[in-house]
Amino acid sequence: MTGIPDKSWQPPYVTLETTMGDITIELYWKHAPNTCRNFAELARRGYYNNVKFHRIIPDFMIQGGDPTATGRGGASIYGKTFLGKLVMLARGAGVLSMANSGPDTNGSQFFITLSPTQWLDGKHAVFGRVHSGMTVVHRMGRVPTDNNDHPLEDVKIVRAYVRTK
Repeated sequence: MTGIPDKSWQPPYVTLETTMGDITIELYWKHAPNTCRNFAELARRGYYNNVKFHRIIPDFMIQGGDPTATGRGGASIYGKTFLGKLVMLARGAGVLSMANSGPDTNGSQFFITLSPTQWLDGKHAVFGRVHSGMTVVHRMGRVPTDNNDHPLEDVKIVRAYVRTK
């Protein structure tokens, strides 16, 4: 992907219009500017539009951002993957983090926690939190899944977009 936005472009929020309701994310630009820029720019480009939440684990998290819905797809605005800053702790419900398959493997996939997840501290780039729509997130977390944590019904991001307020 090309066309990385200027560093002065820092929209404070991204809204995910989903099939279950809206979720507005507050981005932590001071703590994770490259990760926030990646997420916000992917949203601005429409990358997340019509993308499923492909993994749901009750009382843990909901995961999306993979256009293939396999858990193995997606790319960042910086190339396939990028290094995400691992400085903040993933405490509490509603924390937004990059999903990865190990160090330096952040792409487009992200997850939102449903409960405290202190065992993940230092393992994922935390870059935001749910500003509004936590009831939607919890409702998603109760969608029935198969043995591989794949939802039995489609839960999709219909549209993602950046917001200034």
